[in-house]
Amino acid sequence: MTSLIFRLFPKMAFSEEDKHVIKFLRQNKHYGAKRFLKEFPHKGWSRSGLDNIIRKIDRTGTSQRLPGSGRPRTARTDDKIEEVETLVLSQEDLPQTHRTQRQIAREVGISQRSVNRIVKKDLRLTCMKKRRAHELTEANKQARLDRSRLLLRRYPASLVHYIWFTDEKLFTVASPSNTQNDRLYVAVGTRKRDIAADRLLRTRPTFSKSLMVSVGVSSLGRTSIHFVEPGVKINGQYYRDVLLMKDLLPEIREFSEFYIFQQDGAPAHRARETVALLTNETPDFIIPTLWPPNSPDLNPVDYKIWGCMQEMVYKTKVRDVEDLRKRIMQAWNELAQRIIDSSVRQWRKRLRACVEAKGGQFEYKL
Repeated sequence: MTSLIFRLFPKMAFSEEDKHVIKFLRQNKHYGAKRFLKEFPHKGWSRSGLDNIIRKIDRTGTSQRLPGSGRPRTARTDDKIEEVETLVLSQEDLPQTHRTQRQIAREVGISQRSVNRIVKKDLRLTCMKKRRAHELTEANKQARLDRSRLLLRRYPASLVHYIWFTDEKLFTVASPSNTQNDRLYVAVGTRKRDIAADRLLRTRPTFSKSLMVSVGVSSLGRTSIHFVEPGVKINGQYYRDVLLMKDLLPEIREFSEFYIFQQDGAPAHRARETVALLTNETPDFIIPTLWPPNSPDLNPVDYKIWGCMQEMVYKTKVRDVEDLRKRIMQAWNELAQRIIDSSVRQWRKRLRACVEAKGGQFEYKL
């Protein structure tokens, strides 16, 4: 019978109400553990748990934990808390002094787990990851606001399926800096939208020894990944003759007769000859004066695809340029189409977010 009860009612923790009931019946009716189990089978109480509570009631007159009971704190002392607070908060005024929780633990002489508890429970802080961001002038913001509105009107959700988003990226042998440790501590309950942009954003680093690649993606599929010849600068002529006419456009046409071509506002992209070529060679394209300036946060390739590939490429240290090339190709081939689809679906949502931010930074609020 007992085994059947515990199968029907698994052992559960004692609530505060349970403890008050147990205390009352123990002190006034002299209930023992056996009688509690018999009269309250639906509670699922354990015999050992009841024995512990009854012993505490008999010894102290209460089922509650007494002040000062339990193991004394050895790590979260006032001195340690003050040391951790000094190291954590100094990062706000002096970003170059940033330390990870592991580094703080070594410096203060306590465990990383204790540092985490001090930050969360004593200092009441939570940790937010900083993001890279592009600088925006007031003119940039106004243009982003105006053009995001125009794009929302011109390209409803039913047409986004046909947009081919394109971009070029520089991959380097040296891996990008580790952003996992680039954090900001803020009060628990703070929302990202309530934090000033410059506190959660950081600028992009630059690298050498690299490979430039070009791709196109849409809900219909993706192009091959195309490598720019080493030492070649992407000027208007190279962009038109090689990247457009030889690489991207022939592959895009294989997916659908109708498509909408997107490119950012790089000089080679907005050249008069490039605009003329795209006018003649594509069913529709987003003209340079319609695409928001300085807006990698509005191109799915930039705000999602490159990041996914980067994680795969730099999972371990890259040996040399040839190793980098192989990793880039493998990452592109292994990139799931569902990731592309998801990033494309976010496009109009991001345009709306840009409008709500009046053309300013908005990614840190997403």
